[in-house]
Amino acid sequence: MAIAVCVGVGVPLAFSVGIVFAATSDDSGGSGGSTVSSSGKLRVGKGYVPAQYAGLIEKAAADCDQGLSPGILAAQIQQESGFNPEATSYEVKTDENGNTYKVPLAKGISQFIDSTWASQGVDGNGDGVKDVRDPADAIPAQGKMMCGLLKTAKKHPGYNGSPIELALAGYNAGWKWVDYYKGVPPERFAKGQTYHYVKNIIASAAKYMAPESSGGKLSSAGWTLPVNGPLGTPYHQKGSSWSSGYHTGVDFVVPTGTPVKAAGPGVVYSAGWAGSYGNQVIIRHDDGMYSQYAHLAKTPLVKAGQKVSGGQQIGVSGATGNVTGPHLHFEIRTGPAYGTDISPIPYLRKRGITV
Repeated sequence: MAIAVCVGVGVPLAFSVGIVFAATSDDSGGSGGSTVSSSGKLRVGKGYVPAQYAGLIEKAAADCDQGLSPGILAAQIQQESGFNPEATSYEVKTDENGNTYKVPLAKGISQFIDSTWASQGVDGNGDGVKDVRDPADAIPAQGKMMCGLLKTAKKHPGYNGSPIELALAGYNAGWKWVDYYKGVPPERFAKGQTYHYVKNIIASAAKYMAPESSGGKLSSAGWTLPVNGPLGTPYHQKGSSWSSGYHTGVDFVVPTGTPVKAAGPGVVYSAGWAGSYGNQVIIRHDDGMYSQYAHLAKTPLVKAGQKVSGGQQIGVSGATGNVTGPHLHFEIRTGPAYGTDISPIPYLRKRGITV
């Protein structure tokens, strides 16, 4: 629910709402080398994305320059309205006699409240009307708003949560609550509504992304650890060593020259120099998620657009970029850009990797 706590269609809200202000964009650390299009394709059909909304969601994600995944938008819409453009959420009020009544609050497939729609609504289909119940208007507005929130989130590297998690929390509860808690509001806030909203969307986003190959169920076949070595710095450890204020992936402590392998099958999104990340490779996988391999010693062994198999060597570990010693920095992202990171260890475990 845009700038309100979403508690499901027809369920009352727990508290008042706020307004979010988008900040200027943050520097990202670069995509690195040559790249291929990041536009993702969604899974269409029963249990996934209704066909009539897939194109709108994909375009809304592609129009964002912050690496917003269409899988995130699709999972968000499912959470908000179940892809129902007529969905309405209500606020329960009490009159002077103690009688309760409900007032329509959030509306449409993306669950905007009136005040937020007034500032964020767009005429997506060019018919001259900004209609909150028209998915052709609401979905582009949702994408635009999430993109702005993602930019804002990247301005707060010290907050608890990755930029995409902060953006989702801001969409759900209002950015003022993200500011108040310096991160994703804790589970005690609003009976856990925002906390679980963010957690559920992050967990289910990959489900809505179509595999690179035709058909088939997502599996653990071909997935492996990117290097043979012990874990070092964990995900989201805070410190001044990182420009973001915290660690956006996990480190594998290995000496320079250790073979680095693709964690799973996919298509190389980018390969080459990436500033503070040094030499890096980013791979898009069958579920629309991305893996990143940074600080490689030499120019990667693969190029953008190249298909790779899980376990295929893509480079060798090193200490290029912003480092204090040789290691492999590894991330899992919902999009190709900096700031879309999620915790990589749970993701690898879901792919059947013991770590």
